[in-house]
Amino acid sequence: MRIRLGAVILGILAAVACRDDGVRPNTTATAADSADQILESMDFNLTTDGIRRTRVLADTAYLYESTQLARLKAVKVTFYDANGIERSTVVGDSGLYQMRDGSMEAWGHVVGTTPDGKKLQCDQLRYDARKHEISSTTPFIFDKPGEPGQHLTGNGFVSDPEFANVRATQPKGREVPGQAGGGFLLPGQQ
Repeated sequence: MRIRLGAVILGILAAVACRDDGVRPNTTATAADSADQILESMDFNLTTDGIRRTRVLADTAYLYESTQLARLKAVKVTFYDANGIERSTVVGDSGLYQMRDGSMEAWGHVVGTTPDGKKLQCDQLRYDARKHEISSTTPFIFDKPGEPGQHLTGNGFVSDPEFANVRATQPKGREVPGQAGGGFLLPGQQ
């Protein structure tokens, strides 16, 4: 009996000693690890009374159901008016989309454009769906083609999604060609 028990214990020890654990990589939790869903080539439309108001495209989307957030990579958001006509498009390297109310944030090489050629560039942009406005607290460049004096820069801005009324924080002027005394012209002045 003792010999059999000793042989069983020896067999178990031999099996454990021969197990190959090898080198195991360290594991870290990432956004993808905690996401409820991961979508590739996401295309999401937000409608009101059957009319498309916002379209969100992303190469990859990490959806978190408990917070109703979507973390987006390579994001493109198109805004439409109440009649479904495109008003502006914003692209960025990454973004965060609030599924509850349609608010979003984009960062990393953010560029906003309108069908009539207006262009806004910044590193971070926030869309507040409740206020129906776009804003940033980072330096930006805004150009409105075809109109002299429509180049605007500053350290932040607030605007409507069509970029029709851009209000700059700490706007920066530009020199007026041919004006003596070193004057400068702020955007919108003649």
